[in-house]
Amino acid sequence: MTSTPPARPDAAFVFRRAGPRAGGPDPLRWWALAVVSLAQLTVLLDGTIVNIALPSAQAELGMGDGSRQWVITAYSLALGGLLLLGGRVADLMGRKRAFVVGLLGFSVASAVGGAATTPVMLFAARAGQGAFAALLMPTALSLVVTMFTDPKDRGRAFGVFGTVSGVGSAAGLILGGLLTEYLGWRWCMYVNVPIALVAIGGGLRVLRGDERGPGGARLDVAGAVWGCGGVTAAVYGFSAAEARGWADATVLGVLAAAVVLLGVFAVRQGRVRDPLLPLRVVRERVRAGALGIAALGQIGTFAVLLFVTYYLQVVLGYSAVLAGVAFLPLTAGMTVGVTLAARLAPRSPARSLVTPALLVAAAGALLLTRMTAGSSYTAVVLPALVLCGVGLGGAAMTAMTVATAGVAPCDLGAASAVFTAAQQVGGSVGTAVLNTVAASVAAGRLPRTQAPGARAEAAVHGFTVALGAVVVLLVAGAAAALLLWAPRRAGGAPGRAG
Repeated sequence: MTSTPPARPDAAFVFRRAGPRAGGPDPLRWWALAVVSLAQLTVLLDGTIVNIALPSAQAELGMGDGSRQWVITAYSLALGGLLLLGGRVADLMGRKRAFVVGLLGFSVASAVGGAATTPVMLFAARAGQGAFAALLMPTALSLVVTMFTDPKDRGRAFGVFGTVSGVGSAAGLILGGLLTEYLGWRWCMYVNVPIALVAIGGGLRVLRGDERGPGGARLDVAGAVWGCGGVTAAVYGFSAAEARGWADATVLGVLAAAVVLLGVFAVRQGRVRDPLLPLRVVRERVRAGALGIAALGQIGTFAVLLFVTYYLQVVLGYSAVLAGVAFLPLTAGMTVGVTLAARLAPRSPARSLVTPALLVAAAGALLLTRMTAGSSYTAVVLPALVLCGVGLGGAAMTAMTVATAGVAPCDLGAASAVFTAAQQVGGSVGTAVLNTVAASVAAGRLPRTQAPGARAEAAVHGFTVALGAVVVLLVAGAAAALLLWAPRRAGGAPGRAG
């Protein structure tokens, strides 16, 4: 099997103009982008919209406190564990077909969840949503890459797609609060059905015909078992660490199993004819760096969402709806960051975009470390959310562009899947570690401070210490991008930045 060798994504890499693919640009590509972005928004909304509805669903279905977490965990495990498989399936079966199947399955699972009469039924529906989202998300990203071949058009398309990705999680908090308050928690599931049906109809009409993988290619089933099992174990282990603690035997055992499974998976991918994740996709220096930036950016995003949500609702007493509205500056900042990165990408080295973006995000997180139980939202939280949004949006946009640049068409699904997997695992790891840090610091401070409001002060102190760790991570990521993405001279030594 012969394939076009991927272009070298240089560290000082500028997105240069390329000729249009055979037959010219698709005249319906912008309509297709709208459809793909709508599908992406549906999946991303579902990642947070259910969080707001969970207390109402628990009360109606009689869920115990010990089992309610499976409404969230079932989704994240299925999504994180099956992403690599979903990306490769999209490469083999054709992206248009995978897009329609993913949306159809997601809408059916959503309808089942909305009609759930028992906790187990709701858990199964959430797992089904995650499984079909694992097919849909890498398919959506790879469709954007294949539809837009001109660098300028691709930058604009990534700007739209990246904005939707940034807005989705924050918008889910607002929409979840509104639906739960005025229509009931079940509509947080039902709302996906009409949106998915509209996207399916649009996809059938405006997406180009399927481009399947090369004839004779087979799905690496054994590799899927090792890889999906390893990612699932990693996501579960880090999630369980939040509740059980890092010294728990189950947590340590699951994480050890994840290391073994992923190790076997990596060895196998270098030996089989049709790997689930071709190692050439992740071996390139800059693309590997982009995956690291994607994971780091998701850690920062999840940390801000987690700690600021708790701060607004628990410390300042905001309602769920008002807390969702309070995140609009983050959404606006992400839109600005993504738009700026999209405009600058065609003529700027990747590292000259990522490094300042991460430093801007670090400045926002640093401002959040000044929070106290009596801080003003407008003086501290609002400007911090804007800075975090601009920085994290710009970094994510650039990382997405670099991670998918120069990938052979037969590997686009796998490249898109590993990018999304890096974000999912990064978010899971970051949430578990930082939440543990915040809880430990708060618990250690409380016994020494028994004045009125001591619990709130201790909680806020825990948040600020964890956010301080985020600042360190973002600054370290900015430095790594500056050094590791430096252009290399012909002899292999790092050269001057372009």
